[in-house]
Amino acid sequence: MTWIERDGALHREIKTPDFLTAYRLVGALVAPAEALNHHPDLELGWGYVRIRLTTHDAGGVTDLDRRLAADFDKVIDASVALL
Repeated sequence: MTWIERDGALHREIKTPDFLTAYRLVGALVAPAEALNHHPDLELGWGYVRIRLTTHDAGGVTDLDRRLAADFDKVIDASVALL
């Protein structure tokens, strides 16, 4: 799946085989977010991780969101091999 832009944010959902895998994926997203000092809204549950990226002070999607999305894609792509 790819990123979807709606309601002033970038959204992506990743399916995982279980809760522990979703939890580990969220943990892997922390380092890129911290590196850019830009923090997503994350939701996880059994079998999924949902990511929402927006720049609140800009009122929508910015280049920073797109850059973090690209960094997240690398992490997700590497993690998919483990799913």
